[in-house]
Amino acid sequence: MTTPWWQSSVIYQIYPRSFQDANGDGIGDLKGITQRLDYLGGLGIDAIWISPIYPSPMADFGYDVADHCDVDPRFGTLADFDELLAQAHARGLKVLLDFVPNHTSDRHAWFAESRSSRDAAKRDWYLWCDPAPNGGPPNNWISDFGGSAWAWDETSGQYYYHAFLKEQPDLNWRNPAVQAAMYEVMRFWFDRGVDGFRIDVLWHLIKAADFPDNPPNPAYRPAMGEMHRVLQLHSTDQPEVHALAAEMRAIADSYGIAGLCERVLLGEIYLPIDPLMHYYGQEHAGVHLPLNFLLIDAPWQAGALADLIAGYEAALPPAAWPNWVLGNHDRPRIARKLGEAKARIAAMLLLTLRGTPTLYYGDELGLNDAKIPPSQVQDPRELREPGLGLGRDPVRSPMPWDGSENAGFSTAPPWLPLNADCHLRNVAEMTGERASILALYRRLLAVRRAHPALAIGAFALLDSAGDVLAYERRHGTQRLIVALNLGTDAQRLELPDWASGCRLLLSTTAEALLIENNMLLLRADEGGVLAA
Repeated sequence: MTTPWWQSSVIYQIYPRSFQDANGDGIGDLKGITQRLDYLGGLGIDAIWISPIYPSPMADFGYDVADHCDVDPRFGTLADFDELLAQAHARGLKVLLDFVPNHTSDRHAWFAESRSSRDAAKRDWYLWCDPAPNGGPPNNWISDFGGSAWAWDETSGQYYYHAFLKEQPDLNWRNPAVQAAMYEVMRFWFDRGVDGFRIDVLWHLIKAADFPDNPPNPAYRPAMGEMHRVLQLHSTDQPEVHALAAEMRAIADSYGIAGLCERVLLGEIYLPIDPLMHYYGQEHAGVHLPLNFLLIDAPWQAGALADLIAGYEAALPPAAWPNWVLGNHDRPRIARKLGEAKARIAAMLLLTLRGTPTLYYGDELGLNDAKIPPSQVQDPRELREPGLGLGRDPVRSPMPWDGSENAGFSTAPPWLPLNADCHLRNVAEMTGERASILALYRRLLAVRRAHPALAIGAFALLDSAGDVLAYERRHGTQRLIVALNLGTDAQRLELPDWASGCRLLLSTTAEALLIENNMLLLRADEGGVLAA
């Protein structure tokens, strides 16, 4: 093995509340994930990333952590986690956890002490400020969930900062004691055998020390959500954050073997390409994979995607490893955006670009956003700014496993409604369909695993026109072509001379691709992988 495992791997995100319920309370849990490990191994992924499982009041469904070194009883116990980890490793699957370092729950023991008085030992563990001269909040910073990002504490007569809910006070990462405490959290889980972390809102960790107002956003429209009324110039992406990322990287790399990075850090960073690249760090002293969300909002046009991919590849620091994301627990599902036919093309794109791809549970079934009646809305994002379509419940619906009651997810009514077509769109039903999107994902993952050119090979865009996006993947003597017709009309692609006589490895449809006179004929919404 000459490269770290995560460079050739496919990571699969699990939202634990919604994957599998083993104890019949309508909420997914750790034992449920363990029960489904054979499915995951058979799908062909290499690692699972589990969204937060820590003790929490669930104001933001686990992202308000009350204890970073335990498991919430809703999900099970530490022993259940250890069993999951052991069973996953026995199947060759890696396990990543969500690390939530920016904030805690207001029920965390640290915050309880911090807010007890201005003289409390942990007062400086959080961000406290006196009121502005008019008695209001210290500045104009806006919570990502709308409203002021400052909450008044009557007992101590100061405001505390919360980038999200008021139940999620931000930690003061300028305090060395906070840094040390959170680094110990990382070591706690690494010592248990965890293979890495996805670091929540990494770019939020440091705020400008003097808390100046953020500038107004000239492009703001109410439909964007109130958080976009100002530009987060001073409340996110401060230069000092990179030193913190370097220390986290050093901790992760200290668990390596023979110089290899055996533990991986994925950083959640919603930034444009240029500032995103800084999170790789100087001399690889940043996170291993600053998550790249460019595809989620990209226009579905061949030329625009080609420019986006080329721009991202060109911006990467030397030897930095790319990564790609199509969906997650915060953003609309790809099938909602594109429809199933184009979601199949998107799957081939994600799994054949250079870099580490991240799949979101249920996308392999072509799940659409679930319809959530107003009376069943759970997400605080939607509850605080209703009607804007910003709620995340629709992408967190339970995984449909079969055609039984509650789709095999639970013996009890699920915590969120299932997808309306769960009687047809479920694992059991689609496993028997050779032309299903689930079958396509399995074939794609098998071809990727069998061909190093797709997993770790070089990348080069090929000349194409119209609605066709085409590129070469190459490793040693292995040369592959990926050709994707993003349009609704048939297209032709002239193959390069070196690809004369190429053979089809995989198509997104049940029909074979047509090749005539070194010309590839692509039907509408059709893609293929060819080997020279």
